[in-house]
Amino acid sequence: MAKIVQVTARAVVSYGVNPVARFLLKIGVTPNAVTIAGTVGVLIGSYFGARGHLLAGTVIVTACALTDALDGTMARMRGGTGRFGALLDSSMDRLADGAVFGAVVYYLAGQGNPYGGVVAALISLVAGQVVSYVKARAQSLGLNADVGLAERLERLLIVGVGGLLGAAGLEWGLPAALWVLAVLSLVTVFQRLIHAARTEPKVSAE
Repeated sequence: MAKIVQVTARAVVSYGVNPVARFLLKIGVTPNAVTIAGTVGVLIGSYFGARGHLLAGTVIVTACALTDALDGTMARMRGGTGRFGALLDSSMDRLADGAVFGAVVYYLAGQGNPYGGVVAALISLVAGQVVSYVKARAQSLGLNADVGLAERLERLLIVGVGGLLGAAGLEWGLPAALWVLAVLSLVTVFQRLIHAARTEPKVSAE
């Protein structure tokens, strides 16, 4: 699934994101400004979702989540991502993820927690944070953990599909998507840990 999403993302960058990135840079918009704007948009979309407007919330969150590709493309066009830009991007991603899943929990709790969706959402939130942490921590230790079925883009897409199913009147749609995501996120945590362990340099005894 990750490879399919990556191919699709590259096509989006080639045909849509690159021209927008060039235009924004030309008029003086910075990648950091796009990062912050995208996060604010996700917060707004999450509010709509929490209030039960699943279609509007899903559309807004999905559209604003695409700024992940946009700000990164802009940074590369400028000659690379600065250390603060990378820190800001990661921090805003964690804030946005918390808002999305917090909104889902709030909405499902108000609906009587159908099919245990609140539990699945909480598992997905915690496991998703650990997925990101394992990769970042591994990199800081000189290890490689850049693998996994459910990276951030896949997680948002799965939640988006669930939101659309819920908006279509299928009560089971959002909880089902969350349970799928919970399982995939936990699998991804272990995938990354195992891969990192395999990339640790072997210490030879003299």
